Amino acid sequence: MLPFNYMNPAASNHEIDQRVAAALAAVSAETELLHQEFGRARSELKSDGTKVTAVDIAISQHIQTAIGALFPTDQFFSEELTPTEVAVPVTARFCWVLDPIDGTNNYVNGISHCAISLALLERGEPAYGVIYDLARRVLIHGGPGRGLFEGSRPARARGEAPNSHSLIGFHSPSDKSHAMEGKRLIENFKIRGLGSSTLHLAYAAIGLLDGVVDHNNKVWDIAAACALCAEAGISIHYLENPPFPMREFTLQAPRVQYAAGLPAMVQRLREVLDR
Repeated sequence: MLPFNYMNPAASNHEIDQRVAAALAAVSAETELLHQEFGRARSELKSDGTKVTAVDIAISQHIQTAIGALFPTDQFFSEELTPTEVAVPVTARFCWVLDPIDGTNNYVNGISHCAISLALLERGEPAYGVIYDLARRVLIHGGPGRGLFEGSRPARARGEAPNSHSLIGFHSPSDKSHAMEGKRLIENFKIRGLGSSTLHLAYAAIGLLDGVVDHNNKVWDIAAACALCAEAGISIHYLENPPFPMREFTLQAPRVQYAAGLPAMVQRLREVLDR
């Protein structure tokens, strides 16, 4: 009998290729709805203080239905479809993590930096990510060993050495004890705060940003973008609460904190942050 973690590479590639095709189709099918309700959808506050819209729910349901019909033994996790705060163990070889709209605050206010983010995980590790960037109307997708694409064009991180003009994606942290880190970043780099953690990391992977520092994330915010980063050579240094391999899915997971960029940038960010 073969051990549980035995993997036939050819079979694995075929299984992942099938899922990549399904993910691209499922996300692409939701872009019309995303644009149709952009700046018009009404939001409600959830118990954790974040916003949700009917579009979040609809996209989650549509994508879960599409993926589940093709891969019924895969697990599917979405922030908006999880009915309980009890942690769900990851037991399937393949699972999916969806953020139907990353950047909901932007979305309801008509600010275009928001995205659909769908990640495929194999044994808890990001294997492929599909992200629809509403602002630039493009699918960004890729994963380790499978290439990185902006639409149909190959993409890559930019390799400039860290300098005072480097562009760093940074959100104002919810925990104000990190405010001093923001001051240090502003003193050393150019800062961009897009309002979407997904896009911060995705933009680092495809060379639009040089690095990212973030304190406010959950796994669904970044799982797809982490797959892109793995293929792009972007390092993610977790300052707190590394999320992978994902062993369970829970709405109560602690916030993930990290510095990301090519290795030289991560080293410089850690020096600036003193972390």
